[in-house]
Amino acid sequence: MSGSSRPVPGRRPDGEHEVKGLAFRNEGAGEGEDEEEAGTPPPPAPAGARVGWRKLTFLPVVLIAVLLATWLWFRQADLDALTRNALGNGQVTKALWQHVQLTVISTFFVLIIAIPLGILLTRRMFRKATPFAMAFANMGQATPAIGLLALLVIWLGIGRRAALIGIIVYAVLPVLSNTIAGLRANDPTLLEAARGIGMSPLGVLVRVELPLAVPLILAGVRTALVLNVGTATLATFGGGGGLGVLITTGITSQRMPVLVLGSVLTVALALLVDWLASLAELLLRPRGLEVGT
Repeated sequence: MSGSSRPVPGRRPDGEHEVKGLAFRNEGAGEGEDEEEAGTPPPPAPAGARVGWRKLTFLPVVLIAVLLATWLWFRQADLDALTRNALGNGQVTKALWQHVQLTVISTFFVLIIAIPLGILLTRRMFRKATPFAMAFANMGQATPAIGLLALLVIWLGIGRRAALIGIIVYAVLPVLSNTIAGLRANDPTLLEAARGIGMSPLGVLVRVELPLAVPLILAGVRTALVLNVGTATLATFGGGGGLGVLITTGITSQRMPVLVLGSVLTVALALLVDWLASLAELLLRPRGLEVGT
């Protein structure tokens, strides 16, 4: 019959094959489009935004509302001459700027001391010194901050230098301990594989160990930043300035507006620093360490 297609003797139909004398047929054989679609891997899901709009806007909006409420309260408050003298002539701006300087400078020195020291203490040659370094760092944070500052003032005299050293000693521990913990938590098989492909010890450290330890290191830096903002309020007892000047002035003179303003600005600065550190923690985290990637 002219319109019919007969199978050729000795030839199997399309999609049928033989295994050990038994004939099998693939499901959906002959449908080229289905086979191509089945063999094509699904397109990769687009990477989601690391920082959502809520993370970007919630805390700043809250801080703006708190500062605006504080400003409105001061507008209607009856301030006496002593209060106006304590808050006037740029005293608030000066104290805030000094506090920011103390926080930034102390955090910088904490980072350049604690992170390299943590890397050094995880190397085979210096591992035996780790307990001594950690004991020293623990001792620095276990000492009451005001007592440590008083000892430094006796030793170095009144000034910003004593306040900075006290803040640095107090904040070294979280960064140092997190750096050591992050580097020790790395999978030894990954490090061995990196050495196996010919990477130098410095290359393994920079390209494998540190990127894997970034989340823990950044968490320690975030903790140190908040500690520095709080400890910097005590710098006023050593002549270091900062927002602690407003707080102590408000307490000693029994002027509630001065105390409220100093306290609100300190809390707002601590929350702002913590928010900025959390954004840096999200943005600097390697993509490969994110869940779901």
